[in-house]
Amino acid sequence: MTDINKIILAEDDNDMRRFLVKALQNAGYDVVSFDNGLSAYHRLREEPFELLLTDIVMPEMDGIELARRASELDPDIKIMFITGFAAVALNPDSNTPKDAKVLSKPFHLRDLVNEVQKMLAA
Repeated sequence: MTDINKIILAEDDNDMRRFLVKALQNAGYDVVSFDNGLSAYHRLREEPFELLLTDIVMPEMDGIELARRASELDPDIKIMFITGFAAVALNPDSNTPKDAKVLSKPFHLRDLVNEVQKMLAA
C-alpha cells in the first residue's frame, strides 16, 4: 500500500499539538490538526482518516464524544486518546469505542509514533 496514512489530531494545547504534528509528519504520516473536537468532527465528515488522535479534555466537544461520533461515521477508524487523565478514558461508562488506545501524558514521542505504527499496521 503506497498511500500515506492520514491522521486527524484534536488537541487544544498549541505547543503539544505542534509537537505531535511534527513528530508524526517526521514519521511519514499526513496529519491534519485541530484545536477542538468540533472542528475535527466537521473535517471527519468531509473525508476519511485512518486514525483519530485526540486529547480527552477539550472545549466544545471532548475527545470521548469526538471518538464516539467518529466511529459512527467510520466504524473502521482507529482511535487513540492522549491524556493526562487515563482513568477517565478507561471508565467503562464513558462510551469510549472499545478498541481505543490510551496514551497517558507525559510520553515520549517515539512511544507515540510506535503506538501509531502498531495501530495502523493492525
